[in-house]
Amino acid sequence: MLKSFLVTGGTGSFGQNFVKKIINSNYPIKRLVVFSRDELKQYEMSKKFPENKYKFMRYFIGDVRDLSRLKLATRDIDCIIHAAALKQVPAAEYNPIEFIKTNVIGAQNIIEASLDSSSVKKVIALSTDKACSPINLYGATKLCSDKLFIAANKLSGKLETKYSVVRYGNVFGSRGSVAPLFLDQAKNGIFTLTHEDMTRFHISVDEGVDTVMWGIKNFYGGEILIPKIPSFRVIDLIKAIKEKNIIKKIGIRNGEKVHEEMISKSDNLNTIETKKFYFILNDEKKLRNYFLKKFSSKKVAKNFYYSSDTNRIFLNIAQLKIILKEYAATKKNN
Repeated sequence: MLKSFLVTGGTGSFGQNFVKKIINSNYPIKRLVVFSRDELKQYEMSKKFPENKYKFMRYFIGDVRDLSRLKLATRDIDCIIHAAALKQVPAAEYNPIEFIKTNVIGAQNIIEASLDSSSVKKVIALSTDKACSPINLYGATKLCSDKLFIAANKLSGKLETKYSVVRYGNVFGSRGSVAPLFLDQAKNGIFTLTHEDMTRFHISVDEGVDTVMWGIKNFYGGEILIPKIPSFRVIDLIKAIKEKNIIKKIGIRNGEKVHEEMISKSDNLNTIETKKFYFILNDEKKLRNYFLKKFSSKKVAKNFYYSSDTNRIFLNIAQLKIILKEYAATKKNN
């Protein structure tokens, strides 16, 4: 059983909720290292999860761009959860090399540090819907990151280290998602909308953490996991926040899609599904047989692709209102 964890970008919304959930689940943790650049966020997080109370907690200041620092952080670690990334689409278009340094070179550094370690057994990297058929630089860097981690399974050779990817859409209410913007705009009732037909996938931070927790127990190595989650129309989210509103159409931003994809038609031949998940697999027979036998999976239909506009599950306005209430309650408790 994996007992020692390193979470890069550990002070972000995913990292904090991962730490909270794994502690509350009474998982037998030996060591839990929060790795991030921001000392203020680490200080604030350490007040929620103090080292004197949780003896396994460690706070490690560092940057994924720094390979030597990562090598120090991975000592005696069983499993790395790689959540660190630069994510803002407009910022990526203006500062491309900075995103490449963190999202691509940083990913390679994680791989090299884990291969250099004698203890790391699993590496799980978080991806994004924007990595599928990318049209912006952020998505391109995350697609490159995904490819690096999947290919790393061949680099590990006889080592036990295995690499997998979890891909899902923007976490509702997280940094960069549209909900906080709309809630702020609701104060004056004027909402900015880039396109009236825009759709997005929905996943809560708890669901994202649960997906990674599933992967910790079940990943074989070499798969990209995509959870089956609902979609919503962005204009419906506005209506759920405030029925009487003024919508100002501002046009598509540079690098923005009207609809998001998580599995393209080109991925079709390598994609299987279970009741809760899709898996994009590499071409290794052992990996395919593992999923077909253990999880009663099946190949997806011919010409299948997974897009937010053609998704079979859509949230209506009433359901979005419930999600908004839950989000507000979570923000208040935090």
